[in-house]
Amino acid sequence: MDMTTSCTSCIYFDNHAANGKAPAADAGLCRFNPPVSQPGPDAHGLWPVVTTNDWCGHFTAQRQTSRAA
Repeated sequence: MDMTTSCTSCIYFDNHAANGKAPAADAGLCRFNPPVSQPGPDAHGLWPVVTTNDWCGHFTAQRQTSRAA
């Protein structure tokens, strides 16, 4: 996959660098949709884990451009 149209270029890709943790080498979280619910009432929701070269149908050039601004 072309890196300009992959998760690493998406505005919704979170590599965890912002929250003080070391980013994973090639993975992060997709923040486009809400976290996935867990079966137990005390369990926390989980964000989908994606790799930097993954892609999805939500990516658009406009979102990439707005991230660069």
